[in-house]
Amino acid sequence: MKVLLLGAGKTGSLVAEVARERGHDVETLRSADNLKASALTNEFLSSIDAVIDFTTPASVLENIRACVAGGTNMVVGTTGWSSDLDSVRKLVEQGGRGFLYGANFSIGVNLFFDVVRQAVPALQQKYSAQIYERHHAEKKDAPSGTAASMQQILQENSKAEVEITSFREGDVVGMHELVLDSIHDTIYLCHDAKTRRGFAEGAVRGAEWLAGKKGFFEFKDVWREM
Repeated sequence: MKVLLLGAGKTGSLVAEVARERGHDVETLRSADNLKASALTNEFLSSIDAVIDFTTPASVLENIRACVAGGTNMVVGTTGWSSDLDSVRKLVEQGGRGFLYGANFSIGVNLFFDVVRQAVPALQQKYSAQIYERHHAEKKDAPSGTAASMQQILQENSKAEVEITSFREGDVVGMHELVLDSIHDTIYLCHDAKTRRGFAEGAVRGAEWLAGKKGFFEFKDVWREM
């Protein structure tokens, strides 16, 4: 495939590396060269099979609109835009293209979501729940999309209020912890990412899976098919 990578940060650079290893032709467009999606013209996108976005919450929505208008399938690993999810879904469905997004493209994190889901009965047994997440100091959004997904899983299946505490420090790749506390004991569930490569591999595999498909998909719902 001809893959266009939007964003050349720490994760984006690994996405390009992984995509080339898997035999794809990769072009990278830095945010400074794509202000307000100005570079994503229909003519430019006509030669692109898939766009992978790892930019910022401030620029991702304009990138999405441009890619839908250009008729190009898109994978979005950028977080911090969930408040616009419904409008983006409508836009994608009207455009008739393929769109895949995820709070986290790591297979390990998506397995961790299943573990978190299994913890819901504890909230019905007088345990309180608290989520802690740590990321590198340059991460723009807080809480992380992964922490928000954990919160959603817990609150959808119980009446409990689950708070998130965020830390931004150093070069932490990503750590997410669920603490379940009762008067008798404490349960700790934790996912600690060692590298960003897991995110990158998931995003590239997602683009491969999306080829030839139309519709609005979330990675947590489809990763088992890849």
